[in-house]
Amino acid sequence: MVGTVQKNKPELPPALLTCKGRPVSSFVITFTATTVLVYVPKRNKNMVLLSTWHTWAEISNREDKKPAIVLDYNRNKGGVDNLDKVIGTYSCRRMTARWPLVVFHNIVNVLVYNAFVIWRELNPAWMSCKHNKRRVFLEQLGKVLVTPLIERRASPPHRRLHCGREGHSEESQAITHSQYG
Repeated sequence: MVGTVQKNKPELPPALLTCKGRPVSSFVITFTATTVLVYVPKRNKNMVLLSTWHTWAEISNREDKKPAIVLDYNRNKGGVDNLDKVIGTYSCRRMTARWPLVVFHNIVNVLVYNAFVIWRELNPAWMSCKHNKRRVFLEQLGKVLVTPLIERRASPPHRRLHCGREGHSEESQAITHSQYG
C-alpha cells in the first residue's frame, strides 16, 4: 500500500512535518512497521506519504532526485480515481448514515466491476459492436441473480402445518408422542 496521509493526524510528530528552512526536493523518512516519508516538492509545502511496500530509502537517478515512494505513488495514484469514476456510472450505493452499509455497497460495486472485467477478458467477442456493455452486463447479472428467487416465489406454496399446543406443529407432536409413548 502506498498513499498520502493527511497532515493533521495526531500520530505524526510535529518535528516531522515542519518544512520551513528545508530545501526543495528534500525529504525525511522514518522506518517502523510502515514507512513514512515527508517530501518537500515546493517551497514551504510538504507531502506526507505512507508505504507498507518500501523498506528502504531509494532515490531515483532522475534530475529531480525524487524518492522511489513518490515515483511509485505518482505512477499508480490514478487507479483508485479511475475505479471510483467507472463505478460511479452504475452504482448500488444508497444514502445511509450507517457506515457498514456504505462499506458493503462499495464492496458490491467493486466486485461487480471486477466480474465485468473478468467476463470481458474471458469473452472478448461478447457484444463487440455495442456501446454500454457494462449496463447490459449489469442487467443480465441482475436477471441471473434474481430469477431463482422469482421462480421459487411463483411456485405453489408448500403445505403449511397448523400449530398445536406449545407452538409445535401437529406432525412434530405426533413424532414426539410415538417415540416416547
